Amino acid sequence: MKATRIIHFLTIVLVSVCRCNASASENDTPLPIPTIDAAASVGYFYASGRYVGESGAQVIQGAMYVEVLRPRRVAHRYPLVLIHGAGQTGTNWLGTPDGRQGWAQYFLTRGYVIYIVDQPARGRSAWHRGVDGELKSVPAPLVEKLFTAPEEFGAWPQAQKHTQWPGEGRLEGRMGDPVFDAFYSTQVESLVSNTETQKLVQSAGAALLDRIGPAILLTHSQAGAFGWLIADARPNLVKGIIAIEPLGPPFRDAVLGDGKARPWGLADIELTYDPPVATPDEISIVQQKLPDAPDLYACWLQTDPARRLPNLTHIPIMVVTSEASYHAVYDHCTVRYLRQVGAHVDFVRLEEAGIHGNGHMMMLEKNNMAIASILARWAGSSIR
Repeated sequence: MKATRIIHFLTIVLVSVCRCNASASENDTPLPIPTIDAAASVGYFYASGRYVGESGAQVIQGAMYVEVLRPRRVAHRYPLVLIHGAGQTGTNWLGTPDGRQGWAQYFLTRGYVIYIVDQPARGRSAWHRGVDGELKSVPAPLVEKLFTAPEEFGAWPQAQKHTQWPGEGRLEGRMGDPVFDAFYSTQVESLVSNTETQKLVQSAGAALLDRIGPAILLTHSQAGAFGWLIADARPNLVKGIIAIEPLGPPFRDAVLGDGKARPWGLADIELTYDPPVATPDEISIVQQKLPDAPDLYACWLQTDPARRLPNLTHIPIMVVTSEASYHAVYDHCTVRYLRQVGAHVDFVRLEEAGIHGNGHMMMLEKNNMAIASILARWAGSSIR
């Protein structure tokens, strides 16, 4: 009888604990919902895409979802096209995981028409089994390591400087923190193949510009390659490129790997060089004997005389790198290569502009609007 009472008591305690935990989760104050109150109108359409498949079973492959936000007063000649990186969708630009306004709102209030895409085979752009390639996902622990809590892992020298991810308490930037969970909920599967991805986005990006006319491209991470490729395909329609920590460095991975990559220098697929090359093997490259500084990667560059990328030479380009991201180790190599091929590039390391503690997802971090103001000033002074 005594044992029965003890078991009954323990059961009550356990149930009470479970209920307390459940009610704590259910009663937590919900995170604020970011708003886009500067938009006078919101619309969408799909760019590119073609029917593929056997007769009677055709589907459209390669169509890219495009969301359109128009301000109450258009103040700029050229719109902004915002292109997200790997594992992401256009939600990166619409708000932050802790409920603050995002870069779309910032640029809307300054009179830009905004186009926000979901890459083909991603998010609201359909992926078709048996037509599109294999997908991959990014596990939550890797997101912690790369984006939200790199200071806890120290996988690259600059990681310890990371302070700007939103959240608080012992779980800040980690699984179980409401802000982290809100961010990780936005992560989606993306194509394994960089080559396939770049072909799809270059085609869809060109089709988008054919429809909307000249525009400024704002790219992030994986989308950095898309900026160069879309400009290569439509050089007269790209009026500026703002590359936030673009895919790189040229020719070989760094920090997250050490294999050959991006055989065309800035991309995995063909770019238009002058003098022309039939295959990327014709591009002669050499690595720096010493890096520019102890905590930086030794860049791979072309041997002299370097071939040029003529379709990029007339386009104003801005490359932005944060203080604590893994890109802080090697983005200078992408900038050096762009300059070597004849492009005009303004390179901004945020710490040199007085903005400290940011990681790779700077558009979502606590000081995201301070960074957006730097982009806006550059666009206002550099793009005509």
